[in-house]
Formats: sequence, structure tokens, C-alpha cells
Amino acid sequence: MAVTKAASLADDLVQRFEEQIETGEMPVGSRFPTEKEITETFGVSRTVVREAYSRLAARGLLVSRRGSGAYVPDGAQYRAFQVTAEEIGEIDDVLKLLEMRMGFEAEMADLAARRRTDADLAALRSALDAMEEGSDVDASVAADAAFHAAIARATGNPYFLRFTQFLGVRLIPSRRLYLQGDDPVLHQRYAHTINRDHEAIVVAIEAGDPVAARRHIEKSILRYRTLKESR
Repeated sequence: MAVTKAASLADDLVQRFEEQIETGEMPVGSRFPTEKEITETFGVSRTVVREAYSRLAARGLLVSRRGSGAYVPDGAQYRAFQVTAEEIGEIDDVLKLLEMRMGFEAEMADLAARRRTDADLAALRSALDAMEEGSDVDASVAADAAFHAAIARATGNPYFLRFTQFLGVRLIPSRRLYLQGDDPVLHQRYAHTINRDHEAIVVAIEAGDPVAARRHIEKSILRYRTLKESR
């Protein structure tokens, strides 16, 4: 996936302002520089500045006030972390996300195996059935997200569920990425592999086996590293 020079420059500006907001260098209420100030300071075009500011606004880090300018809104520091769909476009991106989520999801599966209820197990089985019956990529991704949410709910800790819902389908972007081609046989084969992995994690949770439940994440990492190498 090619990245244009303008997009790369916009990325640099977004990262610069995100860091300033996160560290408190730009506290709530701070005014962003004008387009003219940015173009003169960094030597970029107004198009680059507008793209960067648009991304910051989408992430809840910038609010525009007509006739006054752009400012850091209330609560910006608490909304600074985002994983946008545009960031997950290559296998390398998937691996980075998997590395980030590995500890979180492994602990979640561990706790689910220790604490699950009959209702939790029913929800997991229902999500598995939906994945088996999914007829397209979007349906499969939605069912996969529901599966992870069911594991989070089975921990009995609402913060796991809230964080899982925050990440949403970006917790499991890999299927959408891998199934972007048109080969139905390849789709079916890959979907079967994923569903088999999910079946194993449900069996482990049903058995109350936290060690086996953790293997799910390790297998995911290995699968996408292999996929990267094959490409």
C-alpha cells in the first residue's frame, strides 16, 4: 500500500500534536497554530495541514470554533489513543496490533476460563455458530468481534468488556485483511482455520483450563508471521 508524501507529512504533524497533548505541553483549551503558521514553520502545504487537522478532529483531539480557530477540547488526553481502520492495511500492521493485544487478550482468556458461567458459554457457542454461518467478510468480522466480546464478558470484569468494545473490529482486523481477494476456496479454508482456533479456545474455557486458553493468541501470532513470510 503506497503512502503519498502528503500523507506522510500529515502523519508527522498528527504525531507531533498527539505527543504534545499527551504530555501536557498542549493542555485543554490550548489553541492550535493557524494553517499559515504551520506552513511557514514546517514548510508544508495547506493541504497537508488540513489533512492533519481533520485526522486530529476525528480522534477527538481538536475542535474548531468558527471565527476563532482550533483548540484542544476537554478530555482530549483521555481520547488520545486510537487504532483507526486506515492504520491496519498491511500484514506488518496486523502483527503490531497482535503484539499489543497479546498480553491483554491472553489474560482475558485466562480469567474467562476461571470465571465463566453457563450463560457465557452459551454466548461463546452462539458466536462460533455465527462465524461458521457467515457468508461474507463483513459478517465474519462482526461474528469474530462478538466472540471476543463474549470472552471479555466471561471475565466478570467490566473493564475488559469496555476496552474490547472500544477496539471493536480492530481487535481482529486480520480476517478482513487476508480475505480481501476473490478466491472463495481460499476464503473457506482460512475461515475454517480461524474457526478451529476459536473452537479450541471455547473448549479450554468450558474445561476451566486457563493455560490452554492462552494458546489461542500464540497461534494467531504464528499464523500471521507465517502469512507475512509467504508474501
